Amino acid sequence: VSAIRVVKSFVREGFENEKYTAACESLYKQFVNAESRLSFNNPAMLVAVYGCNIALSWFGAKYVLHGAITTGQLNALFGYIMNILMALMMLSMAFVMIAMSAASARRIVEVLDETTDLPAPKAPVQQVRDGGIEFEHVTFKYKHGSGQPVLNDITFTIRPGETLGIIGGTGSAKSSLVQLIPRLYDAESGTVRVGGVDVRDYNLDVLRREVSMVLQKNVLFSGTILDNLRWGDENASEEECIRVAKLACADEFIERFPDKYNTWIEQGGSNVSGGQKQRLSIARAIAKEPKIYLFDDSFSALDYKTDVTLRRALKEETDNATVIIVAQRISTVLHANQILVLDDGRLVGKGTHAQLMANCPEYQEIARSQLSQKELNLQDLNTGKEDA
Repeated sequence: VSAIRVVKSFVREGFENEKYTAACESLYKQFVNAESRLSFNNPAMLVAVYGCNIALSWFGAKYVLHGAITTGQLNALFGYIMNILMALMMLSMAFVMIAMSAASARRIVEVLDETTDLPAPKAPVQQVRDGGIEFEHVTFKYKHGSGQPVLNDITFTIRPGETLGIIGGTGSAKSSLVQLIPRLYDAESGTVRVGGVDVRDYNLDVLRREVSMVLQKNVLFSGTILDNLRWGDENASEEECIRVAKLACADEFIERFPDKYNTWIEQGGSNVSGGQKQRLSIARAIAKEPKIYLFDDSFSALDYKTDVTLRRALKEETDNATVIIVAQRISTVLHANQILVLDDGRLVGKGTHAQLMANCPEYQEIARSQLSQKELNLQDLNTGKEDA
């Protein structure tokens, strides 16, 4: 249902119906199999109950005839036997329910017993000094991936307050690199430092509070726009939320909603467009006011005019913070203090736009594919003026 537009656009309704029918039939057969086994429980218990009553009637009548017991005592025996058997019947049903819930309990316990792959330090650092970042011969691979390193021997340094651009082809591990900074993963070898301290030595909550990340796939939660903006700062006032929305160029569409900032956002942000979702996610990140901003391809759904306006506003707001921008468009990282060029998990270029245009073939190829000859000439002219 959540992918119904894709299903309809590829005319795959018949295939999905068959798949759903097969799943339902499989579930139906399992239930019938289970219920057929459980159906013997009730008759078996009733046979036991009435069998005991018949046996008690047979033997009790003989004892009454011989004067061993009275009729009143026989009636009392009937009452005791029925109470005992009914209790046993309820107990048997309880065992059936326990057996049925055991599978669910095992799945819940499996999640509860899961241990983190990120061990906590013995004496965690409780403060991030600044937004400086260092990668020293970092190699990383996913444990459940192909086994091949995703990042190979990455080394670079970015000083506090600088802007770093990361560019490269699809699958060049740009997102994997930035996810090592808030320690969503640990490096296989090498060291990642934030504020001069190895990220493995920080208290995780402290480190992640100082890193604001806008992911490649933005997620909004059920609630009002204000509720979503307060994920960045739960104590933010409405005025502060409006301020960050204006910085992220989100106010222009929010003001068009009838309920404005109290507009309800559906789960996953299904009632707003991709560009609107990105701007709300950026506003949420700004509200956090951290020392480091990570924008993981966060401007891809924006039109060029909004992209330029947003980056200008961000430059003023994040002037004292370290900013890392992962982008597909070279214009987004053009004026960064330093640009990294990744290719298949390797660092193949590092420097300013002018330096990379002079000595990095991979960057030159990307620039020529995205910028017109006029724009390239203009960039060369600006570079010459800066050198002069």
